[in-house]
Amino acid sequence: MTHQPPEKINDFIEFTKTLEGYEKGEAQTFLNRLFQVFGHADCHDAGGKFEKRTKIGKRTKFEDFMLPGKVIIEMKSKGKELQNHIFQAREYWNNSYGEDKTPFVVLCIFDEFWIFNWFKQDAPLDKIKVEELENRWRALAFLSKDPIEPVFNNNVEKVTKEAAEKLLKIYHSLLKRGENKAHIQRFILQVLVCLFAEDIGLFPVQGYFLELIRDCRKNYSTYDWFTALFIQMSSKEKARGGKFKGVAYFNGGIFKEIHPVGLNEYELELLEETAKFDWSKVEPAIFGNIFEYSMNNIEQHATGAHYTYEKDIMKIIRPTIIQPFIEKIQKAQTLKKLLQLREELAQIKILDPACGSGNFLYIALRELKNLELEILNKIQENFSSYRISEVYSLISVNQFYGIDINLFAVELAKITLYFGKKIFNDLFLKYVKNQQLALETKNNQFIFDIEDQTLPFDDLDANIFIEDAIFCEWPKADFIIGNPPFLGGKYLRTERGDEYATKIYKAFPEVKGQPDYCVFWFRKAHNMPAKRIGLVGTNSIAQGVSREAGLKYIVDKKGIIVDAVSTQVWSGIANVHVSIVNWIKKDRKS
Repeated sequence: MTHQPPEKINDFIEFTKTLEGYEKGEAQTFLNRLFQVFGHADCHDAGGKFEKRTKIGKRTKFEDFMLPGKVIIEMKSKGKELQNHIFQAREYWNNSYGEDKTPFVVLCIFDEFWIFNWFKQDAPLDKIKVEELENRWRALAFLSKDPIEPVFNNNVEKVTKEAAEKLLKIYHSLLKRGENKAHIQRFILQVLVCLFAEDIGLFPVQGYFLELIRDCRKNYSTYDWFTALFIQMSSKEKARGGKFKGVAYFNGGIFKEIHPVGLNEYELELLEETAKFDWSKVEPAIFGNIFEYSMNNIEQHATGAHYTYEKDIMKIIRPTIIQPFIEKIQKAQTLKKLLQLREELAQIKILDPACGSGNFLYIALRELKNLELEILNKIQENFSSYRISEVYSLISVNQFYGIDINLFAVELAKITLYFGKKIFNDLFLKYVKNQQLALETKNNQFIFDIEDQTLPFDDLDANIFIEDAIFCEWPKADFIIGNPPFLGGKYLRTERGDEYATKIYKAFPEVKGQPDYCVFWFRKAHNMPAKRIGLVGTNSIAQGVSREAGLKYIVDKKGIIVDAVSTQVWSGIANVHVSIVNWIKKDRKS
């Protein structure tokens, strides 16, 4: 069905031009007129509430507007910087529960809308100017009285699948040509770094890598030029001239091993098309999962939806990591305490002992950055004279640890964190620059320059490594999160062999019967000195011998389950029902 723009859309656009954009005096009138566009008499008719009371810690705050189960709308005066108010909107969203929980959150300054769905992605689904609404109204179609599917310009799920498919065509072509699988996997990862680097500003000039591809299509070979580029990217000494002048030192491990690969004309054409894609819009949190799965899929186009939805990952990360810190931030009333909390964030260590391509770790990194910004935001609200002296984020990718048995997944996890460092540092620096600009405007003070410190990538070889986590020593961490492998106990011997099964039962002699494989991860995680733990398990973790060896063991050993989902369909690759368990230990106070 083709939907026509609502009849009142142009009237609304003209009406907004008559407003001053004053939050306190005009927000409710603005929203009532907006809801009329989408078929309601007003906001009340739609079922919404103005100035909804929300309890955040000991404080009571008032949300500008909430339509339960659909949207929170936070209005700000015209001219305000919306980026600085994301934390407030997210705080409202974090503290809504049950039927009130909304898929959408909208920030608005009268002439612009930012639309979020934090169940799906961190970045805005869309940013729309009011003057664009005649053509872009479908992004707000979720407000409609009649069901209309919204259409967004920044749906990272769709963009990320397209990006993965483009690059995978080259991989599968090389594989069919008989190239060494391990070599082309590393080559493809190195190309992936170049594609991201191109669009997030890490090469000397815009279009640098695309131009190199085009040169290879004319007169040169990737066997020579890509190899030379990768060598330069792994060199601390910059080229003083020539084609690679100005290329920064990347490394971090990915360019320590270089295998020359010559792309044929078909593959170069694919790569040129791939390089034209805007890789800055790709979401690393799901890209790695899609890419890892499809690498081993016979069908080139089978990227599908084989990744874990962020809303499920957050069922681990929110109660295990985020909520405890949010409570601390809410309780902190002095500048000293808030600064101490920022330092504390910079010291914690997070481990995923079944990290795969790193999506749990990536989202955990993002959430630590968000918590750091929430702390700074509270400081600016309550201690406006304080000037941020540490202009760079204190959160480091070296705070994150992962283990996996898949070499390709491990290397991909490192790259995922590299890009996380760049993406989230950019957001942090933008926040700091905005604060400095406000300070300069107010006090006529000088804004000092802030340089990008993304490169070189951190060497994460000691943090994320290849091992069987059941048998190796785990790095000490404050938080353990993850999604251990799904395998029913009765299939352990047939899938992994008698020798492996015997080795496990020897390592866990007190475990009886045939519990699910994930039980051993639960037990080992509980025996670590971590403060809080959140893991996914098959839903049989709460049944029979698996319950006896897993959850009962945790409770008997001073564990307290603080948040759990008894059963749900998992959004990842495995077609199973799962349980999600978050727990602490009685002797732990944090």
